[in-house]
Amino acid sequence: MAAAQDTGKLVLRAALALLILFHGVSKLTNGVGPIVGMVEKAGLPSAFAYLVYVGEVVAPLLVLIGIWTRAAALVIAVNMVVAIMLVHTAQIFQVNNTGGWAIELQALYLFSAVAVVLLGAGRFSAGGSGGRWN
Repeated sequence: MAAAQDTGKLVLRAALALLILFHGVSKLTNGVGPIVGMVEKAGLPSAFAYLVYVGEVVAPLLVLIGIWTRAAALVIAVNMVVAIMLVHTAQIFQVNNTGGWAIELQALYLFSAVAVVLLGAGRFSAGGSGGRWN
């Protein structure tokens, strides 16, 4: 039973990390210019936009590898809350044209990250299951 639980944790970690990492690679390739504009429009310093690299590149890599997994998943969760507040606030109470929640993808990323924070990495991780932040 423990092996199945650890395998489930690995699948959850890998899915979350790889899917968020696609967004991070896009930002590495195309820059964070549009995010700088959104952050400034919200009244925050433009330097905050560069934290997206932490939330969409560094943290997913840590989650995928299984090092400081809980802390990295928390960073992803915070990143998703900020993304929802900056970009998707108007869609929180909307349904899309196929009947789904307008922010279902963002919510799935957010709640998957929260699940990883609560569950930890499991034994199939570089940090092992014994570490406090894993």
